[in-house]
Amino acid sequence: MQIVYLVPGAMAKGPLGEKELRRRESLLQNWAFDGTSVTVVDVPESVSSIESAYEELLAAAASIETIRRLEKEGVDAVIIGCFGDPGMEAARELVTMPVIGPGEASLLLAAHLCHRMSVISVFQTLEATHRNQAYKAGVLDKLASVRGIDVPVLELMSDSDATFDRIVEVGRRAIEEDGAEALVFGCMTMSFLGVAPKLSSALGVPVINAAQAALKAAESTVSLGLSHSKRAFATPPKYRDEVQPVAPASSGARSLAEH
Repeated sequence: MQIVYLVPGAMAKGPLGEKELRRRESLLQNWAFDGTSVTVVDVPESVSSIESAYEELLAAAASIETIRRLEKEGVDAVIIGCFGDPGMEAARELVTMPVIGPGEASLLLAAHLCHRMSVISVFQTLEATHRNQAYKAGVLDKLASVRGIDVPVLELMSDSDATFDRIVEVGRRAIEEDGAEALVFGCMTMSFLGVAPKLSSALGVPVINAAQAALKAAESTVSLGLSHSKRAFATPPKYRDEVQPVAPASSGARSLAEH
């Protein structure tokens, strides 16, 4: 099974550089089941970081063209490496392989684990975006709150201890003041800090690493021979000749053990 984790920004050109792409690739590969190959790529034409709906829109167009190319190259599934899932619905219109959004995947996973969840994001200004994600995922009634830690994406890794302490502080308020029973990392860089188990132990609630949630959603979807519904994400008529036909589910259905 070949999965591509697509960072919808120009990470290699930014302060984190190519080294961070390879670090994330190594982590994802370690989290993957045997037989799954994970590759991490970015979008050089995109923005350096995504912290707003405006930047999500800028990132989406270039990312979609990359996703279309990856399907032609035989990739089994693509994960859009941003919690906001920029371009996910549009990409699903133009390809037949699974396109997984970490935001959607982690919110759905959290909904299995609790009655009330909170998203821990970088800024409070993203609250409306995350609430809209929860609405579209069908779990808005379970969203207790969105809390921002007020640390920019590109600064989360500069002092990991300080970032962890800030997440603990904000997460505890979400639990004690908002009634959260589980927390979701609303930022992919946060998810790659490797602190979810430590945070869960400190706060006593499940903490969802959005990168892991997306990876496992991709693996299970591919292993079941499934993809998104073309009735839900219909290919626009003018692009139908460019989109690969949908293979029967039975032809691709394989157990995870077979990958």
